[in-house]
Amino acid sequence: MEEVASRAGISRALLYRHFSSKRDLFAAVHQRATDQLLTEIGDLGDGTLAEQVAVALDTHFDYFQANRNLVLAANRVLATDPVVRAVITGGFAALQRRLLAAAGVDGPLAAAAVLAWLEFVRVMCVEWLAHQSFDRVQLRALCVRALLGALDLE
Repeated sequence: MEEVASRAGISRALLYRHFSSKRDLFAAVHQRATDQLLTEIGDLGDGTLAEQVAVALDTHFDYFQANRNLVLAANRVLATDPVVRAVITGGFAALQRRLLAAAGVDGPLAAAAVLAWLEFVRVMCVEWLAHQSFDRVQLRALCVRALLGALDLE
């Protein structure tokens, strides 16, 4: 926290006034990142579902690459923390609503399939960033196919 305050040009006391712990600071940073990503994805646009999802995934991947350390920390080290997990869950809920609407499907099975797919994408992105044993084109193609298959839209 001392290093964060120093880099921000503020006192540690001011930082602690807004964030009672390092975890709370990290959760706030992750929430802001999630909000920014959701804004950048915005409307899924026109085109087939596969095309819309591919564009959204590219935006997602760009963000993950640009914020690699934050993404890896949030998804590997802190993903089980209840505060950080709540941020991830909230982002998933917003994406789930958008994807269900774009796909024109509803119901509990479709909702569960989209939620499972979002978790799949999260895990695959962490693997991609951590190990770089496959490229983003392969990752995007796999993720699109997985969603279409999960929703039985192939």
